[in-house]
Amino acid sequence: MLQDILKNHINGLSDYTELRSQINSSCKVRISSGNLVANSRVTAGGVSARVYKNGVYGFASMGEYSDESIKNVLNAARDNALFLDRSVNKGKPPLMETEKAFYVEKKDFIDVPQKVLIDYARQLDDYIVNKYPDLASRSVIISADSIERLLHVTTGSFSHSISPRSCIYVNLAAEASDGSTVELFDVMNCGRGYFTELFTSPEELYEKVDDLYEKLMAKKEGVFSEAGICDCIIDSSIAGMIAHEAVGHTVEADLVLAGSVAATNLGKQVASDKITIVDFAHTAFGKEVPLPVYVDDEGTPCEDAVLIKDGILTGYMNNKESAMHFGMKPLGNARAFGFSDEPLIRMRNTAILPGTDKLSDMIASIDKGYYLTRTQNGQADTTGEFMFGITMGYEIKNGKLGRAIRDTTISGVAFETLKTVDMLSDKMGWSSSGYCGKKQPMPVSDGGPDVKCRINIGGR
Repeated sequence: MLQDILKNHINGLSDYTELRSQINSSCKVRISSGNLVANSRVTAGGVSARVYKNGVYGFASMGEYSDESIKNVLNAARDNALFLDRSVNKGKPPLMETEKAFYVEKKDFIDVPQKVLIDYARQLDDYIVNKYPDLASRSVIISADSIERLLHVTTGSFSHSISPRSCIYVNLAAEASDGSTVELFDVMNCGRGYFTELFTSPEELYEKVDDLYEKLMAKKEGVFSEAGICDCIIDSSIAGMIAHEAVGHTVEADLVLAGSVAATNLGKQVASDKITIVDFAHTAFGKEVPLPVYVDDEGTPCEDAVLIKDGILTGYMNNKESAMHFGMKPLGNARAFGFSDEPLIRMRNTAILPGTDKLSDMIASIDKGYYLTRTQNGQADTTGEFMFGITMGYEIKNGKLGRAIRDTTISGVAFETLKTVDMLSDKMGWSSSGYCGKKQPMPVSDGGPDVKCRINIGGR
Protein backbone atom coordinates (compact mmCIF):
# COMPACT_ATOMS: atom_id res chain seq x y z
CA MET A 1 0.00 0.00 0.00
CA LEU A 2 1.24 3.48 -0.90
CA GLN A 3 1.72 5.72 2.11
CA ASP A 4 0.48 9.27 1.54
CA ILE A 5 3.51 11.55 1.64
CA LEU A 6 2.18 13.62 -1.27
CA LYS A 7 -0.04 15.75 0.98
CA ASN A 8 3.05 17.29 2.60
CA HIS A 9 4.05 18.76 -0.76
CA ILE A 10 0.78 19.80 -2.46
CA ASN A 11 -0.24 22.51 0.00
CA GLY A 12 0.69 26.08 -0.81
CA LEU A 13 1.39 25.58 -4.53
CA SER A 14 0.25 28.60 -6.55
CA ASP A 15 -0.18 26.98 -9.98
CA TYR A 16 -2.68 24.25 -10.82
CA THR A 17 -0.82 21.00 -10.07
CA GLU A 18 -1.62 17.29 -10.17
CA LEU A 19 0.65 15.17 -7.99
CA ARG A 20 0.34 11.40 -8.44
CA SER A 21 2.13 8.35 -7.12
CA GLN A 22 1.40 4.98 -8.65
CA ILE A 23 2.40 1.32 -8.66
CA ASN A 24 1.57 -0.97 -11.59
CA SER A 25 2.11 -4.70 -11.24
CA SER A 26 1.43 -7.48 -13.72
CA CYS A 27 1.88 -11.24 -13.75
CA LYS A 28 1.50 -13.58 -16.70
CA VAL A 29 1.69 -17.34 -17.12
CA ARG A 30 1.27 -19.24 -20.38
CA ILE A 31 1.31 -23.00 -20.85
CA SER A 32 1.29 -24.17 -24.48
CA SER A 33 0.79 -27.89 -25.16
CA GLY A 34 2.09 -28.71 -21.68
CA ASN A 35 5.14 -26.42 -21.77
CA LEU A 36 5.57 -23.35 -19.60
CA VAL A 37 6.50 -20.75 -22.24
CA ALA A 38 5.80 -17.53 -20.33
CA ASN A 39 6.29 -16.75 -16.67
CA SER A 40 6.67 -13.02 -16.03
CA ARG A 41 6.21 -10.70 -13.09
CA VAL A 42 6.74 -6.96 -13.45
CA THR A 43 6.28 -4.07 -11.00
CA ALA A 44 6.86 -0.41 -11.83
CA GLY A 45 6.16 2.59 -9.65
CA GLY A 46 7.06 6.17 -8.94
CA VAL A 47 5.75 9.71 -8.74
CA SER A 48 4.77 12.36 -11.29
CA ALA A 49 3.67 15.97 -11.33
CA ARG A 50 1.84 18.01 -13.94
CA VAL A 51 1.61 21.80 -13.77
CA TYR A 52 -0.73 23.98 -15.88
CA LYS A 53 0.37 27.44 -17.01
CA ASN A 54 -1.63 29.60 -19.43
CA GLY A 55 -2.66 26.74 -21.73
CA VAL A 56 0.39 24.47 -21.49
CA TYR A 57 1.37 21.65 -19.17
CA GLY A 58 4.76 20.92 -17.68
CA PHE A 59 5.21 17.25 -16.75
CA ALA A 60 7.91 15.33 -14.93
CA SER A 61 8.21 11.90 -13.34
CA MET A 62 10.68 9.82 -11.36
CA GLY A 63 10.79 6.09 -10.60
CA GLU A 64 11.23 6.62 -6.87
CA TYR A 65 8.70 7.51 -4.21
CA SER A 66 10.30 9.67 -1.55
CA ASP A 67 10.17 13.23 -0.25
CA GLU A 68 13.25 14.09 -2.31
CA SER A 69 11.83 12.67 -5.56
CA ILE A 70 8.52 14.49 -5.01
CA LYS A 71 10.37 17.82 -4.61
CA ASN A 72 12.39 17.09 -7.75
CA VAL A 73 9.41 16.27 -9.99
CA LEU A 74 7.46 19.30 -8.72
CA ASN A 75 10.38 21.59 -9.52
CA ALA A 76 10.96 19.98 -12.92
CA ALA A 77 7.26 20.10 -13.87
CA ARG A 78 7.08 23.77 -12.84
CA ASP A 79 10.22 24.61 -14.85
CA ASN A 80 8.86 22.75 -17.89
CA ALA A 81 5.57 24.64 -17.67
CA LEU A 82 7.36 27.99 -17.45
CA PHE A 83 9.59 27.12 -20.41
CA LEU A 84 6.66 26.01 -22.58
CA ASP A 85 4.63 29.06 -21.61
CA ARG A 86 7.46 31.38 -22.71
CA SER A 87 8.01 29.39 -25.91
CA VAL A 88 4.42 28.84 -27.02
CA ASN A 89 2.71 31.83 -25.40
CA LYS A 90 -0.83 30.45 -25.72
CA GLY A 91 -2.25 32.91 -23.23
CA LYS A 92 -5.16 30.63 -22.28
CA PRO A 93 -7.27 31.22 -19.15
CA PRO A 94 -7.11 29.02 -16.03
CA LEU A 95 -8.68 25.59 -16.21
CA MET A 96 -12.39 25.43 -15.46
CA GLU A 97 -13.44 24.76 -11.90
CA THR A 98 -14.84 21.30 -11.20
CA GLU A 99 -16.40 19.73 -8.17
CA LYS A 100 -13.86 18.47 -5.65
CA ALA A 101 -13.51 14.71 -5.60
CA PHE A 102 -12.71 12.49 -2.64
CA TYR A 103 -12.45 8.73 -2.97
CA VAL A 104 -10.62 6.11 -0.92
CA GLU A 105 -10.65 2.43 -1.92
CA LYS A 106 -11.05 0.21 1.11
CA LYS A 107 -9.03 -2.67 -0.31
CA ASP A 108 -5.69 -4.18 0.62
CA PHE A 109 -3.02 -5.29 -1.82
CA ILE A 110 -2.78 -9.10 -2.12
CA ASP A 111 0.54 -10.48 -3.33
CA VAL A 112 -0.39 -13.73 -5.09
CA PRO A 113 2.65 -16.02 -5.51
CA GLN A 114 3.53 -16.91 -9.09
CA LYS A 115 3.36 -20.60 -8.19
CA VAL A 116 -0.38 -20.27 -7.54
CA LEU A 117 -0.91 -19.12 -11.15
CA ILE A 118 1.36 -21.82 -12.58
CA ASP A 119 -0.28 -24.63 -10.61
CA TYR A 120 -3.76 -23.49 -11.63
CA ALA A 121 -2.76 -23.28 -15.30
CA ARG A 122 -1.12 -26.72 -15.23
CA GLN A 123 -4.20 -28.34 -13.67
CA LEU A 124 -6.46 -26.77 -16.27
CA ASP A 125 -4.10 -27.85 -19.05
CA ASP A 126 -4.04 -31.40 -17.65
CA TYR A 127 -7.82 -31.54 -17.80
CA ILE A 128 -7.82 -30.40 -21.44
CA VAL A 129 -5.18 -32.86 -22.68
CA ASN A 130 -6.62 -35.82 -20.76
CA LYS A 131 -10.19 -35.26 -21.96
CA TYR A 132 -9.40 -34.04 -25.48
CA PRO A 133 -6.22 -35.78 -26.71
CA ASP A 134 -7.24 -35.22 -30.36
CA LEU A 135 -6.44 -31.49 -30.22
CA ALA A 136 -3.65 -30.22 -32.46
CA SER A 137 -2.55 -27.70 -29.80
CA ARG A 138 -3.77 -25.93 -26.70
CA SER A 139 -2.82 -22.95 -24.56
CA VAL A 140 -3.81 -21.76 -21.12
CA ILE A 141 -2.98 -18.15 -20.25
CA ILE A 142 -3.40 -16.45 -16.89
CA SER A 143 -3.01 -12.70 -16.57
CA ALA A 144 -3.23 -10.71 -13.34
CA ASP A 145 -2.62 -6.98 -13.07
CA SER A 146 -3.10 -4.27 -10.49
CA ILE A 147 -2.88 -0.48 -10.48
CA GLU A 148 -2.67 1.49 -7.24
CA ARG A 149 -3.00 5.28 -7.55
CA LEU A 150 -2.63 8.07 -5.00
CA LEU A 151 -3.61 11.51 -6.33
CA HIS A 152 -3.64 15.04 -4.91
CA VAL A 153 -4.73 18.09 -6.95
CA THR A 154 -4.37 21.71 -5.89
CA THR A 155 -8.13 22.12 -6.41
CA GLY A 156 -8.61 19.95 -3.31
CA SER A 157 -9.40 16.66 -5.02
CA PHE A 158 -7.94 13.48 -3.54
CA SER A 159 -8.20 9.81 -4.40
CA HIS A 160 -6.52 6.55 -3.45
CA SER A 161 -7.63 3.61 -5.57
CA ILE A 162 -6.55 0.01 -6.08
CA SER A 163 -7.74 -1.71 -9.25
CA PRO A 164 -6.81 -5.40 -9.58
CA ARG A 165 -7.95 -7.55 -12.51
CA SER A 166 -7.47 -11.28 -13.17
CA CYS A 167 -8.23 -13.20 -16.36
CA ILE A 168 -7.93 -16.75 -17.72
CA TYR A 169 -7.85 -17.49 -21.45
CA VAL A 170 -7.88 -20.79 -23.32
CA ASN A 171 -6.98 -21.37 -26.96
CA LEU A 172 -7.73 -24.70 -28.64
CA ALA A 173 -6.77 -25.89 -32.14
CA ALA A 174 -7.83 -28.91 -34.20
CA GLU A 175 -7.11 -30.25 -37.66
CA ALA A 176 -10.00 -30.04 -40.11
CA SER A 177 -10.78 -32.65 -42.78
CA ASP A 178 -9.23 -30.43 -45.46
CA GLY A 179 -5.90 -30.43 -43.62
CA SER A 180 -6.17 -26.88 -42.32
CA THR A 181 -5.87 -25.97 -38.65
CA VAL A 182 -8.90 -24.42 -36.98
CA GLU A 183 -8.52 -22.43 -33.75
CA LEU A 184 -10.89 -21.02 -31.18
CA PHE A 185 -9.99 -18.69 -28.33
CA ASP A 186 -12.12 -17.68 -25.38
CA VAL A 187 -11.93 -15.77 -22.12
CA MET A 188 -12.86 -18.37 -19.51
CA ASN A 189 -13.33 -15.73 -16.87
CA CYS A 190 -12.13 -12.19 -16.23
CA GLY A 191 -13.05 -9.80 -13.49
CA ARG A 192 -12.06 -7.12 -11.05
CA GLY A 193 -10.19 -8.62 -8.15
CA TYR A 194 -7.05 -10.49 -7.20
CA PHE A 195 -6.59 -13.99 -8.58
CA THR A 196 -7.24 -15.77 -5.28
CA GLU A 197 -10.42 -13.73 -4.79
CA LEU A 198 -11.89 -14.79 -8.15
CA PHE A 199 -10.56 -18.32 -8.68
CA THR A 200 -10.44 -21.25 -6.30
CA SER A 201 -10.14 -24.43 -8.40
CA PRO A 202 -9.72 -25.22 -12.12
CA GLU A 203 -12.83 -27.41 -11.83
CA GLU A 204 -14.93 -24.25 -11.91
CA LEU A 205 -13.89 -23.76 -15.55
CA TYR A 206 -14.29 -27.32 -16.84
CA GLU A 207 -17.80 -26.68 -18.17
CA LYS A 208 -16.59 -23.62 -20.09
CA VAL A 209 -13.69 -25.61 -21.56
CA ASP A 210 -16.12 -28.34 -22.66
CA ASP A 211 -18.31 -25.72 -24.33
CA LEU A 212 -15.30 -24.23 -26.11
CA TYR A 213 -14.29 -27.68 -27.39
CA GLU A 214 -17.81 -28.38 -28.71
CA LYS A 215 -17.80 -25.07 -30.57
CA LEU A 216 -14.36 -25.85 -32.00
CA MET A 217 -15.63 -29.20 -33.31
CA ALA A 218 -18.57 -27.43 -34.96
CA LYS A 219 -16.23 -24.86 -36.47
CA LYS A 220 -13.93 -27.62 -37.75
CA GLU A 221 -16.82 -28.89 -39.88
CA GLY A 222 -17.98 -25.36 -40.65
CA VAL A 223 -18.49 -23.59 -43.94
CA PHE A 224 -17.19 -20.30 -45.30
CA SER A 225 -19.52 -17.32 -45.22
CA GLU A 226 -20.75 -15.78 -48.45
CA ALA A 227 -19.23 -12.36 -49.01
CA GLY A 228 -21.50 -9.32 -49.16
CA ILE A 229 -23.81 -7.07 -47.18
CA CYS A 230 -26.42 -9.07 -45.32
CA ASP A 231 -28.54 -9.25 -42.20
CA CYS A 232 -26.47 -10.27 -39.20
CA ILE A 233 -26.84 -10.55 -35.48
CA ILE A 234 -23.69 -9.61 -33.59
CA ASP A 235 -23.36 -10.68 -29.98
CA SER A 236 -22.43 -8.47 -27.02
CA SER A 237 -18.65 -8.87 -27.42
CA ILE A 238 -18.75 -7.62 -31.03
CA ALA A 239 -21.30 -4.91 -30.20
CA GLY A 240 -19.00 -3.74 -27.43
CA MET A 241 -16.04 -3.62 -29.78
CA ILE A 242 -18.00 -1.47 -32.22
CA ALA A 243 -19.04 0.81 -29.34
CA HIS A 244 -15.40 1.18 -28.26
CA GLU A 245 -13.29 1.02 -31.41
CA ALA A 246 -15.58 2.38 -34.12
CA VAL A 247 -17.63 4.90 -32.12
CA GLY A 248 -15.85 5.63 -28.85
CA HIS A 249 -12.55 6.75 -30.33
CA THR A 250 -14.27 9.11 -32.76
CA VAL A 251 -15.88 10.99 -29.85
CA GLU A 252 -12.78 11.39 -27.68
CA ALA A 253 -12.40 15.17 -27.71
CA ASP A 254 -8.70 15.20 -28.62
CA LEU A 255 -9.48 13.10 -31.70
CA VAL A 256 -12.49 15.28 -32.46
CA LEU A 257 -10.16 18.29 -32.48
CA ALA A 258 -7.87 16.33 -34.81
CA GLY A 259 -10.74 15.97 -37.30
CA SER A 260 -12.61 12.76 -36.48
CA VAL A 261 -15.97 12.11 -38.12
CA ALA A 262 -17.72 13.21 -34.92
CA ALA A 263 -16.45 16.77 -35.32
CA THR A 264 -19.25 17.65 -37.76
CA ASN A 265 -21.97 15.37 -36.40
CA LEU A 266 -22.74 16.69 -32.93
CA GLY A 267 -26.51 16.93 -32.54
CA LYS A 268 -27.12 14.88 -35.68
CA GLN A 269 -28.57 11.43 -36.19
CA VAL A 270 -25.71 8.95 -36.52
CA ALA A 271 -27.54 5.72 -35.66
CA SER A 272 -30.96 4.10 -35.48
CA ASP A 273 -33.20 5.63 -32.84
CA LYS A 274 -32.87 2.32 -30.98
CA ILE A 275 -29.18 3.01 -30.28
CA THR A 276 -27.95 4.65 -27.09
CA ILE A 277 -24.24 4.41 -26.25
CA VAL A 278 -22.86 5.39 -22.83
CA ASP A 279 -19.35 5.46 -21.43
CA PHE A 280 -20.17 4.35 -17.89
CA ALA A 281 -18.03 5.60 -15.01
CA HIS A 282 -18.59 3.10 -12.22
CA THR A 283 -22.22 1.95 -12.04
CA ALA A 284 -24.67 0.62 -14.63
CA PHE A 285 -28.04 -1.09 -14.34
CA GLY A 286 -27.91 -0.92 -10.55
CA LYS A 287 -24.49 -2.50 -10.01
CA GLU A 288 -20.80 -1.78 -10.37
CA VAL A 289 -19.41 -2.01 -13.89
CA PRO A 290 -16.51 -4.39 -14.66
CA LEU A 291 -13.75 -1.75 -14.33
CA PRO A 292 -15.15 1.14 -12.27
CA VAL A 293 -13.44 4.56 -12.20
CA TYR A 294 -14.57 6.95 -9.46
CA VAL A 295 -12.03 9.78 -9.86
CA ASP A 296 -9.93 10.39 -12.96
CA ASP A 297 -6.26 11.41 -13.02
CA GLU A 298 -7.11 15.12 -13.16
CA GLY A 299 -9.09 14.78 -9.93
CA THR A 300 -12.47 15.06 -11.66
CA PRO A 301 -15.31 13.04 -10.07
CA CYS A 302 -16.45 10.49 -12.64
CA GLU A 303 -19.91 10.51 -14.17
CA ASP A 304 -21.46 8.64 -17.09
CA ALA A 305 -20.83 10.18 -20.51
CA VAL A 306 -23.82 9.76 -22.84
CA LEU A 307 -22.33 9.66 -26.32
CA ILE A 308 -25.34 8.73 -28.47
CA LYS A 309 -28.90 9.08 -27.22
CA ASP A 310 -31.72 7.55 -29.29
CA GLY A 311 -29.52 7.69 -32.37
CA ILE A 312 -28.40 11.32 -31.88
CA LEU A 313 -24.74 12.16 -31.18
CA THR A 314 -25.05 14.11 -27.94
CA GLY A 315 -21.58 14.52 -26.49
CA TYR A 316 -17.85 13.91 -26.41
CA MET A 317 -15.50 12.47 -23.81
CA ASN A 318 -13.32 15.27 -22.41
CA ASN A 319 -10.56 16.26 -20.09
CA LYS A 320 -10.69 19.63 -18.31
CA GLU A 321 -9.02 21.49 -21.18
CA SER A 322 -11.16 20.11 -24.01
CA ALA A 323 -14.33 20.48 -21.94
CA MET A 324 -13.52 24.18 -21.63
CA HIS A 325 -13.00 24.39 -25.40
CA PHE A 326 -16.32 22.70 -26.25
CA GLY A 327 -18.33 24.23 -23.42
CA MET A 328 -19.06 20.83 -21.94
CA LYS A 329 -18.77 19.40 -18.45
CA PRO A 330 -15.75 17.15 -17.82
CA LEU A 331 -17.01 13.75 -16.66
CA GLY A 332 -13.78 12.03 -15.63
CA ASN A 333 -12.25 10.67 -18.85
CA ALA A 334 -8.64 11.78 -18.24
CA ARG A 335 -6.63 8.64 -17.45
CA ALA A 336 -2.94 7.71 -17.27
CA PHE A 337 -1.68 4.13 -17.39
CA GLY A 338 1.65 4.43 -15.58
CA PHE A 339 3.26 6.87 -13.18
CA SER A 340 5.39 8.25 -16.04
CA ASP A 341 2.38 8.81 -18.34
CA GLU A 342 0.41 12.02 -18.67
CA PRO A 343 -3.40 11.70 -18.51
CA LEU A 344 -5.09 11.30 -21.90
CA ILE A 345 -8.77 11.31 -22.83
CA ARG A 346 -9.74 7.66 -22.49
CA MET A 347 -12.80 5.43 -22.36
CA ARG A 348 -13.81 3.51 -19.24
CA ASN A 349 -16.78 1.11 -19.69
CA THR A 350 -18.35 1.84 -23.08
CA ALA A 351 -21.54 0.06 -24.09
CA ILE A 352 -24.61 -0.04 -26.27
CA LEU A 353 -27.70 -0.17 -24.07
CA PRO A 354 -29.93 -3.25 -24.39
CA GLY A 355 -33.38 -3.25 -25.94
CA THR A 356 -36.50 -5.36 -25.43
CA ASP A 357 -36.20 -8.10 -28.07
CA LYS A 358 -35.58 -11.80 -27.49
CA LEU A 359 -32.64 -13.38 -29.28
CA SER A 360 -34.89 -16.15 -30.57
CA ASP A 361 -37.18 -13.58 -32.22
CA MET A 362 -34.17 -11.82 -33.74
CA ILE A 363 -32.95 -15.08 -35.30
CA ALA A 364 -36.47 -15.90 -36.52
CA SER A 365 -36.68 -12.52 -38.31
CA ILE A 366 -33.78 -13.36 -40.69
CA ASP A 367 -34.30 -15.46 -43.82
CA LYS A 368 -30.63 -15.57 -44.77
CA GLY A 369 -27.77 -14.19 -42.72
CA TYR A 370 -25.41 -14.92 -39.85
CA TYR A 371 -25.23 -14.94 -36.08
CA LEU A 372 -21.70 -13.82 -35.14
CA THR A 373 -20.56 -14.70 -31.63
CA ARG A 374 -16.81 -14.18 -31.21
CA THR A 375 -14.19 -11.68 -32.27
CA GLN A 376 -10.52 -11.73 -31.40
CA ASN A 377 -9.15 -8.62 -33.06
CA GLY A 378 -10.17 -5.52 -34.93
CA GLN A 379 -9.26 -2.05 -36.00
CA ALA A 380 -11.00 1.23 -36.71
CA ASP A 381 -9.99 4.77 -37.56
CA THR A 382 -11.35 8.21 -36.79
CA THR A 383 -13.64 8.12 -39.83
CA GLY A 384 -15.57 5.35 -38.02
CA GLU A 385 -14.52 2.79 -40.63
CA PHE A 386 -13.85 -0.59 -39.02
CA MET A 387 -12.80 -4.16 -39.76
CA PHE A 388 -13.05 -6.93 -37.17
CA GLY A 389 -11.99 -10.55 -37.33
CA ILE A 390 -14.79 -13.04 -36.60
CA THR A 391 -13.69 -16.36 -35.08
CA MET A 392 -17.08 -17.96 -34.42
CA GLY A 393 -20.53 -17.71 -35.91
CA TYR A 394 -23.42 -19.58 -37.48
CA GLU A 395 -25.52 -19.43 -40.58
CA ILE A 396 -29.11 -18.31 -40.26
CA LYS A 397 -31.48 -19.82 -42.81
CA ASN A 398 -35.24 -19.42 -42.81
CA GLY A 399 -35.18 -18.06 -39.27
CA LYS A 400 -33.13 -20.90 -37.78
CA LEU A 401 -29.50 -21.38 -36.82
CA GLY A 402 -27.52 -23.54 -39.23
CA ARG A 403 -23.93 -24.64 -39.61
CA ALA A 404 -20.97 -23.01 -37.92
CA ILE A 405 -18.76 -20.81 -40.08
CA ARG A 406 -14.99 -20.53 -40.41
CA ASP A 407 -12.97 -17.40 -39.64
CA THR A 408 -14.12 -14.33 -41.52
CA THR A 409 -14.27 -10.55 -41.19
CA ILE A 410 -16.90 -7.86 -40.92
CA SER A 411 -16.39 -4.27 -42.02
CA GLY A 412 -18.25 -1.04 -42.46
CA VAL A 413 -18.57 2.53 -41.27
CA ALA A 414 -19.92 2.65 -37.73
CA PHE A 415 -22.40 5.50 -38.09
CA GLU A 416 -23.82 3.94 -41.28
CA THR A 417 -23.96 0.40 -39.87
CA LEU A 418 -25.67 1.58 -36.68
CA LYS A 419 -28.40 3.26 -38.74
CA THR A 420 -29.48 -0.20 -39.95
CA VAL A 421 -30.10 -1.56 -36.44
CA ASP A 422 -33.73 -2.64 -36.03
CA MET A 423 -33.59 -5.08 -33.08
CA LEU A 424 -31.70 -5.19 -29.77
CA SER A 425 -31.82 -8.09 -27.33
CA ASP A 426 -32.88 -7.60 -23.73
CA LYS A 427 -29.69 -9.15 -22.31
CA MET A 428 -26.51 -7.21 -21.52
CA GLY A 429 -23.00 -8.67 -21.78
CA TRP A 430 -19.62 -7.19 -20.85
CA SER A 431 -16.04 -7.88 -21.95
CA SER A 432 -13.33 -6.64 -19.59
CA SER A 433 -10.19 -8.59 -20.46
CA GLY A 434 -8.57 -6.21 -22.91
CA TYR A 435 -6.48 -3.09 -23.11
CA CYS A 436 -7.07 0.00 -25.22
CA GLY A 437 -3.89 0.92 -27.08
CA LYS A 438 -4.28 4.68 -27.60
CA LYS A 439 -0.65 5.89 -27.17
CA GLN A 440 -0.44 4.04 -23.84
CA PRO A 441 -2.24 0.85 -22.77
CA MET A 442 -5.28 1.15 -20.55
CA PRO A 443 -7.60 -1.47 -18.99
CA VAL A 444 -11.12 -0.90 -20.34
CA SER A 445 -14.37 -2.77 -20.66
CA ASP A 446 -17.09 -2.66 -23.30
CA GLY A 447 -20.37 -4.38 -23.91
CA GLY A 448 -23.89 -4.41 -25.19
CA PRO A 449 -26.76 -6.67 -26.19
CA ASP A 450 -27.14 -8.83 -29.28
CA VAL A 451 -27.61 -6.39 -32.16
CA LYS A 452 -29.40 -7.05 -35.47
CA CYS A 453 -28.05 -4.95 -38.33
CA ARG A 454 -26.89 -5.06 -41.94
CA ILE A 455 -23.15 -5.45 -42.26
CA ASN A 456 -20.50 -6.38 -44.80
CA ILE A 457 -19.13 -9.87 -44.19
CA GLY A 458 -16.14 -11.46 -45.90
CA GLY A 459 -16.07 -14.72 -47.80
CA ARG A 460 -13.49 -17.39 -48.50
